[in-house]
Amino acid sequence: MEAVTSLMRVHQLVITELDELLRPLDLTFARFEVLVLLSFSRRGALPLGKIGERLQVHATSVTPLVKRLETSGYLTRNRHPEDGRAVLAEITASGRAVTERASSLITDARFGLGSLDEDECRALTAILARPRAAAGDF
Repeated sequence: MEAVTSLMRVHQLVITELDELLRPLDLTFARFEVLVLLSFSRRGALPLGKIGERLQVHATSVTPLVKRLETSGYLTRNRHPEDGRAVLAEITASGRAVTERASSLITDARFGLGSLDEDECRALTAILARPRAAAGDF
């Protein structure tokens, strides 16, 4: 329980810092994750259900993220050309540009992990890889 509590607290601290860092770009970390996912997809577009699957969140959580990103001009929502019931989220040029800016900000930030050196960061990543893999997160 001690490890879980510590892990969850670090998660909360990092997410808070990420959201503060991304706020000037009209993003949260959750919205940034959607944009990154779309930018890495073959066509720059994915069905909302697939976004939820890949981010491991319920489909109903994806809709408000997508609506907010659409309002910001970072993506568009369109009917799926092959499945009329599905909705595709497609990243826009503006969405790609803000994803690049946000990625740079995030890469340059050290968060609470600035107290760890590179070897410790690699070790932490390796330790966390096993539970992530066990949960199907790779």
